[in-house]
Amino acid sequence: MREIQAGVVTDTIADLFEQSCHYLPPDVIAALRQARDAEQSPVCRDVLDRILENAGIAGPEQVPLCQDTGAAVVMLELGQEVHVAGGDLSAAVDEGVRQGYDKSYLRKSIVSGPCFARVNTKDNTPAMLHTDIVPGDRLKIRVLPKGGGSENCSRLTVLTPARGRQGVIDFVVDLVDRAGGNPCPPVILGVGIGGTTDKTMFIAKKALLRTVGGPNPDPEVAGLEREILQRVNDLGIGAMGYGGTVTALAVHVETFPCHIASMPVAVNVQCWCARRGEAVL
Repeated sequence: MREIQAGVVTDTIADLFEQSCHYLPPDVIAALRQARDAEQSPVCRDVLDRILENAGIAGPEQVPLCQDTGAAVVMLELGQEVHVAGGDLSAAVDEGVRQGYDKSYLRKSIVSGPCFARVNTKDNTPAMLHTDIVPGDRLKIRVLPKGGGSENCSRLTVLTPARGRQGVIDFVVDLVDRAGGNPCPPVILGVGIGGTTDKTMFIAKKALLRTVGGPNPDPEVAGLEREILQRVNDLGIGAMGYGGTVTALAVHVETFPCHIASMPVAVNVQCWCARRGEAVL
């Protein structure tokens, strides 16, 4: 049994949110540059230039990449041979969010009583925490500061199995078409297929943590990703909705077994500001 102090978890969470809100991952930068080179609209090329310029300023100046520093989504893979000592794991995660957002002057956007008083919690807690128990003696921590604009465009449906592959494509493309410029494209689409409604929503969000554009290892699923991406980019929405040829940087599809009578499909939309961070303890 390996012991990890709760305080180390807190410090790591704080650092991950601080870094992820200031620096875009290299694969996201590369995807944005590729989109800029492929874009045919002069207006959208200029928008992508400004996005890349913004990313180049945020880190050195230690200012947030976006004013919406998001809900604090945290995904843990906790090895079954790990013992977290010195405090409650969930409380340690929340304390890390609290410290990270306070130290870096990140906007606190979480309100309690979501359909009542909607009072700001003033520290961006609680975290949206997901924990998987896995083999081993390590704790993997992944964070995703998730902006409200793109999250608002995310959707869930349950299709009849007869709708099949084409039903999934039509649902995703129609969603992006209706969203237009609201999720701040070019977007990344996390798509979950299967499981139950809660499971498919989770795997859709988890898909956003993949390297941008890296295909699903299943050739059939990878083919679906390519077709959805082409269909979405044919919509002509473009960067920030100005009407261009690159509306999405990538489509990441994840699947899970499901009931014979249903086919849940979820889409979690990520804006161009695809912030994420990862550490292993």
